[in-house]
Amino acid sequence: MTVYTYSKANKNLSLVLEEAIKKGEVKIKSQNGQVFVIKPKQNTDSPLDVKGINLGITTNEIIQSIHESRRMK
Repeated sequence: MTVYTYSKANKNLSLVLEEAIKKGEVKIKSQNGQVFVIKPKQNTDSPLDVKGINLGITTNEIIQSIHESRRMK
């Protein structure tokens, strides 16, 4: 794991964040010796969790359209 000084991390923030993504975490050491760990946040959202849209039609109208399309075949 890489440890950056505060000043180097401050000058190269995008590099530090990219390395955190690749390696899982990066440490930054401040001038007073305190150490901070930077980690990418784990995504807990499901890729199947999509926001619905309002089409302005009712459920019954959708079902009726499905039935009509099936009768045409």
